[in-house]
Amino acid sequence: MANVDGPGPDSAMGNQESKESVMSYYFSKTLQMPFDEAITRVTEELKKDGFGVLTEIDVRATLKKKLDVDFRNYRILGACNPPLAHRALLAEDKIGTMLPCNVIVQETGEGAVEVAAVDPIASMQAIDNPRLGEIAQQVQAMLKQVIERL
Repeated sequence: MANVDGPGPDSAMGNQESKESVMSYYFSKTLQMPFDEAITRVTEELKKDGFGVLTEIDVRATLKKKLDVDFRNYRILGACNPPLAHRALLAEDKIGTMLPCNVIVQETGEGAVEVAAVDPIASMQAIDNPRLGEIAQQVQAMLKQVIERL
């Protein structure tokens, strides 16, 4: 059983008719499953839409090693769809500064894990490039599908 969290109806996940509404920079879903199982499931769902995980940052381990602090399980997955990344790089040569798309998996409570994906439309708002906007819309739709299927 999953609980869908995320922005309200006038944000990046829903209707954008109101220019005054605050655009969220992510969409998310809360799952009731062990953390490691969630990592596996997210990775499998990303693959279904052609995304590979290029990077995996274990924030908990890094903070322990670098700062000797305890932190909840928190992973940042760098997801990339090669054909769409290639098109984006051809449309905008500096877009690599915003790649890959980050997906986080974090423990939020006993047995609860939140999965959140960056909204590429929100993150690319400042770039005035219609070709890139079309690609961002495709990636957004695909990442939303991944989150919804979890």
